[in-house]
Amino acid sequence: MDHREFFSQFRYLSKEPGIGGRIKVQPEDFVVIEDPLPSIFEGRKHAIFLLRKRNWDTMSAVKEIAKRAGISYRDVSFAGTKDRHAVTYQYISVPAGAREAVENVRIRDIELRFVSYGRFIKLGHLLGNRFRIMVRDVDENAFERSREIIRELRGMGGFPNYFGYQRFGERRVTNHLVGGLLLRGDFEGAARLFLGAHGGGMEGDEARRHFWETGDVEKALEEFPNFLRYERTLLYRYKETESWRRAFLSLPLPIMRIFIHAYQSYLFNLYISRRIEIGIPLNEALVGDIVVQVKGGIPYRDRTYRVTETNLDFVNEKIRRGEAMVSGPLFGFAMRRARGLPGKLEEEILEDEGITLETFRRLPKPMAEPGGRRELLIRPLGLTYGHIPGTGMCFRFFLPKGVYATSVLREIMKDH
Repeated sequence: MDHREFFSQFRYLSKEPGIGGRIKVQPEDFVVIEDPLPSIFEGRKHAIFLLRKRNWDTMSAVKEIAKRAGISYRDVSFAGTKDRHAVTYQYISVPAGAREAVENVRIRDIELRFVSYGRFIKLGHLLGNRFRIMVRDVDENAFERSREIIRELRGMGGFPNYFGYQRFGERRVTNHLVGGLLLRGDFEGAARLFLGAHGGGMEGDEARRHFWETGDVEKALEEFPNFLRYERTLLYRYKETESWRRAFLSLPLPIMRIFIHAYQSYLFNLYISRRIEIGIPLNEALVGDIVVQVKGGIPYRDRTYRVTETNLDFVNEKIRRGEAMVSGPLFGFAMRRARGLPGKLEEEILEDEGITLETFRRLPKPMAEPGGRRELLIRPLGLTYGHIPGTGMCFRFFLPKGVYATSVLREIMKDH
């Protein structure tokens, strides 16, 4: 299935009909500008560059920059991955001594501008991202419908904070399925799916289909294109060890964790959808809910507190003032669990999947996932929009880190 079919299982929050249309027709239709933490500019050990890329995913761009500059890609760090089919701006850090080599790098559709010296940038070292998104192929009623949808959702506290399709795969929606198999200890099944799932008209589909049908590792190594580097790494490691478990553990840590995070994200999306389905508000806390603090529109997911009968009115007043938000589960062994009706819904999802929170602890150590909480609603900051005759609807807004612009647009377009 593709991402549209996959997302059809998750309910919309608003009832107004969508505007339809298409995004990412051209890379320039989807512009992302990163707002970093100011602290990345402290220090002198690293050179900070602003990376502008077009039609590159972040990891591929970083590896190519490192290769051209003659340094290890592990010495190039960034705060978050950005969309491939887009024009994106983000900050990267390299060792201070590599500044000149990086400045001399020339790659098509990649621009690098030295900004200052600073520190090693780690994942998460950002406040959020600013977006400018064009939705094409809409009719003349799109502006009015957008206004009605946005008005309706503002009355409900915001947009549902679903993880976007980038988390699961656009044409091969398998990341969460691989993660579920890994979580249950089925490394062979996970490998078969990761290597063999095909369809969507992607390059390498024929090689994947052959592996799906035969499981022939030697043949797969002959047929898999070189750009499928993680798949080839997995195959080579299995050939050496005859262990799919060891093969998965040979992958870079961020790649290994993608699968588990995708599975967590799928369960979180299910939680939001079921809460909408049974009519539990997303912008009003119930006894047993866990809420996260909000400051300046930014949720602090590590600052949570439980809702009780005693503090219920106080908490809901903070939610109304934009100082707190109801959260949902990112399942993991150290996750703070909800109680009451919200806790019952969390437990039902775990039971349906046949897992417990301890299942996340039994993963191989690099994959073990403590979990956490995540706000149920998106409140885009500075949201503006307008109709451009002959082109489409243009939307501009800011989102905190880890929040998906495509989930904002999904509710407006209703194209799933």
